[in-house]
Amino acid sequence: MASTTSSAEALPVGKVRTIFAGLMLAMLLAALDQTIVATALPTIVSDLGGAEHLSWVVTAYMLASTATTVLWGKLGDLYGRKALFIACILIFLAGSVLAGTSQTMGQLIAWRALQGVGGGGLMVLSQAIIGDVVPPRERGRYQGLFGAVFGVSSVAGPLLGGFFVDNFDWRWVFYINVPVGILALIVVAAVLPHIEAGRKPHVDYAGIILLGGVSTVIVLVTSLGGTTWAWNSAPVYLMVAAAVAGIIAFIAVERRSPEPVLPLHLFSSRVFTVAAMIGFAVGFAMFGAITYLPLYLQTVKGSTPTESGLEMTPMMLGLLITSIGSGQLITRTGRYKIYPILGTAITSCGLYLLSLMGRDTSTLQAGLSMFVLGAGLGMVTQVLVIAVQNAVSYRDLGTATSGTTYFRTIGSSIGVAVFGTIFANRLAANLATAVPSQAQGACGPETLVASTQALDQCPANVQDWFLDAYADSLHTVFLWAVPVALIAFGLTWFLPEVELRTATRGGDVATAGQSAGSSFALPSSRTSLEELRMILWRRVGARDPLQVYRVIDSDYALTPEQCWMVTRVSLKGTRSVVLMAERSGATADRVREIAEQLAARELVRLDGDTVASTPAGDAVAEELRERERDRLRRYVAEWPGGDEPEVDQLVEQLTAQLLADPSDVVAGR
Repeated sequence: MASTTSSAEALPVGKVRTIFAGLMLAMLLAALDQTIVATALPTIVSDLGGAEHLSWVVTAYMLASTATTVLWGKLGDLYGRKALFIACILIFLAGSVLAGTSQTMGQLIAWRALQGVGGGGLMVLSQAIIGDVVPPRERGRYQGLFGAVFGVSSVAGPLLGGFFVDNFDWRWVFYINVPVGILALIVVAAVLPHIEAGRKPHVDYAGIILLGGVSTVIVLVTSLGGTTWAWNSAPVYLMVAAAVAGIIAFIAVERRSPEPVLPLHLFSSRVFTVAAMIGFAVGFAMFGAITYLPLYLQTVKGSTPTESGLEMTPMMLGLLITSIGSGQLITRTGRYKIYPILGTAITSCGLYLLSLMGRDTSTLQAGLSMFVLGAGLGMVTQVLVIAVQNAVSYRDLGTATSGTTYFRTIGSSIGVAVFGTIFANRLAANLATAVPSQAQGACGPETLVASTQALDQCPANVQDWFLDAYADSLHTVFLWAVPVALIAFGLTWFLPEVELRTATRGGDVATAGQSAGSSFALPSSRTSLEELRMILWRRVGARDPLQVYRVIDSDYALTPEQCWMVTRVSLKGTRSVVLMAERSGATADRVREIAEQLAARELVRLDGDTVASTPAGDAVAEELRERERDRLRRYVAEWPGGDEPEVDQLVEQLTAQLLADPSDVVAGR
């Protein structure tokens, strides 16, 4: 029987590894289904028809996954993640079986969307569960392996798809999920502990509907604009207006919801905001480009589906090496910022190298280009999850993880749609130029675009004309991905680097104390409340008052003096410059200087010699107080009686005392 716990207790290493194996299997299922159908699409179209809806076989999965990602993360925070994870596996397996039995393209698209609902949960909950059982400092090695799963799936997906198409039937592309999913289900059900959410559930239904609706409309605009409808057409204008209205309504709903599906306070964290922007740009460029690699290999180079999967192996190797390597280095050093910087730079180079590929490109050159791309991607995606999970409180772990995944996934969905539009328009323009006289009937442009398999029966000059047009269109797609990756590179420089914690919920007292080089030890069962107060005071506030502010301010770029003033004014109310100078031991000029700096950022209001709080300053102060509360709770979480109301009151008192007490902070002593 699976265990139940109310805190992030330290699990045996063997059990963590078993849990991780189950999560890896589930993650592999979801990741494979983003790529496995690519090599099977031509055969599927030949069997089911509906070539005009071909892209929706991929888009439906990604859209459903995107729309439900944040929902699964929030529900995991509210209800616990184990039951939801099992439900996601079952939903995914049901979608897989139904997709394999599809008789029409419409049915296949619908069941792919059902798969996406389950797949979105598998992706985000597996990463959040690692946050439940592994402290941030140790997550690098695990998240690195998750990144390796994406690397394996990016190549194994097309390879398996080609293998099933060439040797069995395209329906096995979906049926293969069943045995793997059942194995993951057994492992997760048997060994994953149930961690209680610890707060009363309140589902933000309005936020869920609005977020899903906005995501859908955005992807529809980018998918249909410029192809089905002109960009300046009424339907596109209406969808853009609907998206804007939906975003405004979503923000209004989230401000009022007691448990918002995507809490707006997450965006006050610079780590989360920057990571979300990087994830969006990387997802846009990555999936927008990778989706078209099998097309290049099969159509332009003439590879079979199986061969194209094998030829993408260098990208998998590059991603495996850097993903696992960067994860190990993060665990050893506790530093992560350098990897997204290097990764996005290398990714940009890899995409540019892909844009140089043409009909005459050698297998070696293509392989090196894909290796560079994979090496870059391996240092980015999972590192962002580590950074975000480390920067937020435990109560927001699942929501923040799903938020990061959401922005990467919505970027991927939009990237696939936008690059699909670019490719279709460019190909149409190329095929309208210098059309050979023999390019008609079975060798006409429309026939060849619908099924490139007919190209072998066409005259040599028609083949050259079509393949040149196809290669040039793919060149344009890869080239357009480069500036998007460069935007991600620019954003990585703004990602704050916060010291990685060594506890899961901030609850491993002994480890936390040792990692800080302190002699602070876990209080014994005989420790009185007053003794605990003294231990906490010595541990977090007595040695260096400035350190309190350095530790908790990771996103706002405030000095310790500014942190002190924001929290003091918010807690104590309007204060005079002279009084604060007297209490802090600093000069009045120094206090005024700090107040002016904060007033320029609208974090306080300075009226003559009076300093008052502002809504923005109150929000920052509350976030700083919450971080200090979390820090104090870390040190008492495993103390017998640490969950008693008296201890909570002690934490609250010490938080106010540490942050609002002068403590010679402004005086610099």
